[in-house]
Amino acid sequence: MRKKQIFKEEYAIVLDFLPHGDPIKGIRGPYIQALGKRYFLLLALIPKPGVNVDLLEEVYIGEGQRPKIRTVLRRLKYEELSLIARDNLDNALERIIKEDEQRFVDFFNNAGPINVRVHALELLPGIGKVTLQKILEEREKEPFKSFEDIKNRVKGIGDPIRILKERILREIKGEERHRLFVPA
Repeated sequence: MRKKQIFKEEYAIVLDFLPHGDPIKGIRGPYIQALGKRYFLLLALIPKPGVNVDLLEEVYIGEGQRPKIRTVLRRLKYEELSLIARDNLDNALERIIKEDEQRFVDFFNNAGPINVRVHALELLPGIGKVTLQKILEEREKEPFKSFEDIKNRVKGIGDPIRILKERILREIKGEERHRLFVPA
């Protein structure tokens, strides 16, 4: 039997802070909806008593002493997010992608085929066979160094940040069969 891999986030971005809880979900006290920075997991967090957090604030949720968070309650589904959390999701995703640019540039440099017919890069919005071929040719010459480098060397690709954001959002919503960034 294969052991199920556990994905644990170390940091999360606050999408919504509900100081009075959520009676529909049976949460009586303050409650946070957040987005994990590494695996893009949607999480329900319980803050420490008397702690306030700002929207889009980064909070530590890893092992050991947590300054603001008492408990990581559980994973959330996209449908469970409040309207405020959904509104903040786009900005949080963009911030994570920009702050960890090298991780995503490395994806463009190292992504390979998923099967004999589909390459991982083709799963990104707007990347078809022609653009895929341009990316592969350019990264063969020299690895990409930044999002700007990708835009300059791969004509017609558009904005890599927007492309990545769209893909990750679709994975978060559960709209994609193949996962590139968000664990199932």
